[in-house]
Amino acid sequence: MADTQDTNLSEMPETLEEKTRSNEEILLRLQEIATDENHANKQEIDSLKQAFYKQLNAEQEARKRTFLENGGAEEEYVPQPDSLEEEFKKTMSVIKEKRSTLSGEQEKQKELNLQIKLSIIEELKELVETPEDTNKSYQEFKKLQQQWNEVKLIPQGKANELWKSYQVYVEKFYDLMKLNHEFREYDFKKNLEIKLRLCETAEKLAEEPDIVSAFHQLQKLHQEFRDTGPVSKDLRDEVWARFKAASTLINRRHQKHFEVQKEAEQHNLDQKTVICEIVEAIDYSQLTYHAAWENKTQEIIALQNKWKTIGFAPQKANVKIFERFRKACDEFFRRKGEYFKSMKEVMNTNLDKKRALCQRAEELKESTDWKATAAELSKLQKEWKTVGPVQKKYSEALWKRFIGACDYFFAQKNQAGSSNHAVEVENLEKKKAIIERLTALNPETDTEDAAQQVQQLMTEWSSIGYVPFKEKDQIAKQYNELIDKLLKQLHIDASAKKLTNFRSNVNNMQESSPQSLYREREKLTRSAEIMKNELQTYENNLGFLSASSKKGNSLLTELNRKVEKLKAELSLTQEKIKVIDESLKTE
Repeated sequence: MADTQDTNLSEMPETLEEKTRSNEEILLRLQEIATDENHANKQEIDSLKQAFYKQLNAEQEARKRTFLENGGAEEEYVPQPDSLEEEFKKTMSVIKEKRSTLSGEQEKQKELNLQIKLSIIEELKELVETPEDTNKSYQEFKKLQQQWNEVKLIPQGKANELWKSYQVYVEKFYDLMKLNHEFREYDFKKNLEIKLRLCETAEKLAEEPDIVSAFHQLQKLHQEFRDTGPVSKDLRDEVWARFKAASTLINRRHQKHFEVQKEAEQHNLDQKTVICEIVEAIDYSQLTYHAAWENKTQEIIALQNKWKTIGFAPQKANVKIFERFRKACDEFFRRKGEYFKSMKEVMNTNLDKKRALCQRAEELKESTDWKATAAELSKLQKEWKTVGPVQKKYSEALWKRFIGACDYFFAQKNQAGSSNHAVEVENLEKKKAIIERLTALNPETDTEDAAQQVQQLMTEWSSIGYVPFKEKDQIAKQYNELIDKLLKQLHIDASAKKLTNFRSNVNNMQESSPQSLYREREKLTRSAEIMKNELQTYENNLGFLSASSKKGNSLLTELNRKVEKLKAELSLTQEKIKVIDESLKTE
């Protein structure tokens, strides 16, 4: 059996898993360790180090969130240095240096101990080969035994071979020396009592809940078993077999414990590797607008939060995988900072342009040259569409200022004009005629022909202008109920009706208030951007689930359903924008 240098975990200081300490308390404990390096424990030092940086990172994240919540821009945030971290690094450096020195001294001491034990074996050999007076030889033998037990640590690679040599000469001494029979039996009896007690203790360790502590306690029992003299020859194999059986059980539990721990750490490493790959695979060419960067930032923060819930990776890979993740995140936020820095200049230019458009619209709003002013305002609205985004804090106010001036002019223009009641009555008769033609359709005779006629009549309906206000709701309700029924019978996509109705609304807006088309287009454009961002988020989530976990099919099915529905809504919204653009071109 080899000498052991392991520390009994039951005697270890309380770890951070057992008690949460502040960083000041952690630093104080490390400073204590730095002054008493002989009793320093590597596992405790590593645990303290991990806990220190975990809390330090949490404090830095909290300060950053406070900065952002108080209105600060993320790209302007600069982490503040932590005085405790500097003191922590100095203390760790002192501990590392002292432990290195202590390790070197221990290696020298082990070599010296090895030579001492080799010398003891030589003296035992001499006792065995040149027996003298029994009592004198026995006293010398016990003295050498005591010296052997007092010398502890030796080089690990020499331990087994050295102990076997020692045991050979110890047993030879008892077997060959002509000791007094009564004295010999007494010594064997005492040794048997000690070794049986050690067997019982080892067997009880099999029930110890702390597997690691049980293993380290076993090493001490082995050392005591080796240091105890032999028992009678007929019991030696039996006692050793009993002690060995208990040892085997504990060793197997210990090995299984670390296999399970190793498997869990490898699983943690696999999860963290997937997260690193997700961040590293970001396609920065797709992040071309503010909302895209913000959505991606939320994804990165979610991944960082996910990272914190995952346990340690294997010790050799733990630091490397964290550095890889931090590097990928740092690269993202560096690029984000560069983007917002460049966009700030562009947005300032756009801000000047939109303010100029607002000023011009306000200059025109009181004009009574209805035709020329309406044309110029329409031109300004088209120009507004070509100007890029401005900072969010100015965007809404600018838009309200601009469209408010346009609305004021067109409201005055509409008030100055008079409605043509005769035309509205004529439009009402046209719509009633369409309803009669729709009612007369028989979808069962020729489904394909009926579907074409319905589409044609829907288009005609959309081209007809206003009807008298009192008749508007009733005629619209009658038309919509009839169209819904026919669409269902003919299996026509409901989105076709929505688009046709929208065309009708666009025609009405164009006749009554052209500037409302610009408001509608602005609203649809924003909706489309929101849907694009949501779609990207769903697709990223689908990719993440597929890559990092084996979730049930129900979750994936639900996400796919939402993606398809969102794509259909986005497609319809984009078609509506095209309808508005076509109407604006005809002005």
